[in-house]
Amino acid sequence: MTANVERIDVETARKNVTNGQALLVCAYEDDAKCRKGRLDGSIPLARLEAMAATLPKSQPIIFYCA
Repeated sequence: MTANVERIDVETARKNVTNGQALLVCAYEDDAKCRKGRLDGSIPLARLEAMAATLPKSQPIIFYCA
């Protein structure tokens, strides 16, 4: 299965996260890297993995690497 990956610009990402329409996730598995490059409103990958089962399948998720 191939996933569709849509790239969006920073302003669109910020708007969607601020409005609660998307989750912003640091894509690094290393927590230290996530803390170092953390963006406002983002969550670490480990937290996303912990809550994945409770998220609706339609939940938009924006991944970033700082």
